[in-house]
Amino acid sequence: MSEKKRYRTLEMLLRIITAVILIQTLHFKFSGHPEAIYIFKTIGIEAWGRYGIGIVELIVGILFFLPNYWKYASVATFVLMLGATCMHLFTSLGIVIEYNGFTDHGQLFTMAILALLFSCILIYRAYFSTCLKNADQK
Repeated sequence: MSEKKRYRTLEMLLRIITAVILIQTLHFKFSGHPEAIYIFKTIGIEAWGRYGIGIVELIVGILFFLPNYWKYASVATFVLMLGATCMHLFTSLGIVIEYNGFTDHGQLFTMAILALLFSCILIYRAYFSTCLKNADQK
């Protein structure tokens, strides 16, 4: 397998995983799951924030599957997951969500960190690797 093909395969895998992370949480946001309500109440943006962020995550998740638009989706995911990570770290929400005797064992925080990391890799791949390649050719 050529190096270019390996990079494209890795890129596609990161796009799919990131999109799945974004899309799989939508059911909880849109259905009014108690955990989602608790999270958004804790940070003070329930219900408009839950629906608004859910709509943005849905659009961004779809953009990951469209040629050339995945680059914009990577930047949007970086912003969304940076916000989610900051909410976990700097509010009373915490890394492990505990509500009504239930816990997520830090799963949401872990997924936010993974999506943040993958979006950083995709941003580098989309914007900076081509800049470096073009500079080498000149």
